[in-house]
Amino acid sequence: MSAFLRPTARSALTVLSRRPLSTTPHFSKSATETAKDTLKSADRTVSDTLVTGIEMGEQATAKAKEMAGTGAKKAEGAAAEAKGEVKGKASELEGKAKGAYTEGKAKASS
Repeated sequence: MSAFLRPTARSALTVLSRRPLSTTPHFSKSATETAKDTLKSADRTVSDTLVTGIEMGEQATAKAKEMAGTGAKKAEGAAAEAKGEVKGKASELEGKAKGAYTEGKAKASS
């Protein structure tokens, strides 16, 4: 039994041989990682394209609003001008009518 109580010497090789030593890095990807990378790049491409489309739509909307505003202002100006012309013609005709009335009244009295 005394053999079980005696310390035994360990060799240095047994302590060092517990871990495998490797100097080459692991470069290959699994099929899942490759598929994920492919899907990520496709998703990024689609996202970039959609963002560009959205921005172009916003620009088109802004231009349409600008054109509508400009057209509305031009139409408003033309309407005001036409209103002024109509008022001028109406006052001119009113003057002619008053003149004709006055002439007719004068002829009737004579």
